[in-house]
Amino acid sequence: MLKKIILCFVFLNLTFLSAQSKSDDNLSMVNDGPYVFIEDDRLVEKNVVNGVLKTKDLKIDAYETTFKPEVSVYKDVEQIVALSDIHGQFDLAVEILKNNKVIDDDLNWVFGKGHLVIVGDIFDRGPKVTETLWFVYKLEKQAKAHGGKVHFLLGNHEFMVLHDDLRYIHKKYQEASKILKLRYSQLFDANTVLGKWLRSKNTMVKINDNVFVHGGISPDFLLEDFDIEVTNKLMRNSIDRDKTEMRSTDFYDRFYGQNGPIWYRGYFYDGLKDDDISKILNQISANHVIVGHCSQKEVLQLYDKKILAVDSSIKKGKYGEVLWIDAESYSRGTKDGKKIKL
Repeated sequence: MLKKIILCFVFLNLTFLSAQSKSDDNLSMVNDGPYVFIEDDRLVEKNVVNGVLKTKDLKIDAYETTFKPEVSVYKDVEQIVALSDIHGQFDLAVEILKNNKVIDDDLNWVFGKGHLVIVGDIFDRGPKVTETLWFVYKLEKQAKAHGGKVHFLLGNHEFMVLHDDLRYIHKKYQEASKILKLRYSQLFDANTVLGKWLRSKNTMVKINDNVFVHGGISPDFLLEDFDIEVTNKLMRNSIDRDKTEMRSTDFYDRFYGQNGPIWYRGYFYDGLKDDDISKILNQISANHVIVGHCSQKEVLQLYDKKILAVDSSIKKGKYGEVLWIDAESYSRGTKDGKKIKL
């Protein structure tokens, strides 16, 4: 009960902070948080409110602090909605999900036993990353209570931030980090609630005969045996590995390189033939791969729906879509909630 009360308070708090930070340019009045740090016998919650750091101690059980690794394979799921590359555009993402009947006007789950897949890249570029993370955190719990599921896959920008590559963070977070007196990556380290939560996430997930992954699965990646569970475990473990150490091994090129699952763009730019795609699908025992990472004007199908692209440029803050998968039917869900078959 206490955790439910705290979670409701957190969401009310982040909604307040979101409303307070409507102007991206007013950086002298930064609002951000909460960030929850795990101490030995307590939790410490930190918020930035109108440019001022606010800190308070909480009981150790006020937030969940243990997260099991996500399951990699799901079967017999009747409805799936997918989108990607939110990049801090909280308001637009919420509007799209409302209009496609995944959440209601109060941002609560109404998708029943359906599965929502966020195919990477909540982080970077936009001004409402924190709001989006806590929203997904809350939505996960609601979906589970209704027999549904939220999958937040880690994309290249999640791994960039977790490895302290901060080139693309919004100016708001540069300012908030100064006020918090911590590097932005430290706000998501292994001793924080959000950091532990992120370390439980997958890089790819298979639902029915669909594999979801941020960049893609390349022919080069499949030169070695493919195992989705092993891939997810290796990527989770890599979050706390030293980047220099990883670069000294073959692991870095395979998993973090341009042909790795979080960076690959070959479905769009490498001129692959239909036979190449069929061979990939055969090796991963799937009929479709759903990817983000490469921006499109709308949800797009390639290779007779063998590849589906769900980065619909939400990051620009103006328009975006979802992919609907329903009884083997694949459709675009437009910003205003219209379904258009692919």
